[in-house]
Amino acid sequence: SSGSVPTNQPGQYIEVCQLERALFVQFAEVFPLKLFGYQPDPINYQTAVGWLELLAGFLLVVGSPVLREISNLVLTLLMMGAIFTLAALKQSLRTCIPAFVCLGLLQLLDVCQYLAPTKKVVRHSGKKIPPSKNPGSR
Repeated sequence: SSGSVPTNQPGQYIEVCQLERALFVQFAEVFPLKLFGYQPDPINYQTAVGWLELLAGFLLVVGSPVLREISNLVLTLLMMGAIFTLAALKQSLRTCIPAFVCLGLLQLLDVCQYLAPTKKVVRHSGKKIPPSKNPGSR
């Protein structure tokens, strides 16, 4: 969810998990709603972001057009939050590149959905259409 690195060693996996938890402690300290007095618990914050990313990504792939639009919006807001968080922590631009790329791809997907909307499927009602009574047709 936050750029984890896959590893084959169980010990490395535990280290990566601990590193991500430490990062979410920092992320919680600069949470955008902290300005209004709300600061999330880092573990709950990490869990919520992970589940939102997973669910929205799943719906982006297999959801109906309306659900795809909603999931695109949710992922866009998450990426904007990630960029805000990294900027607030004064991270290097290199650290922000994955979030910028994801945000750009989400916006491209959104533009493509508006330029080429999906066509509605017309279902056959099952009624037989009587043959044409046009004298020119056989």
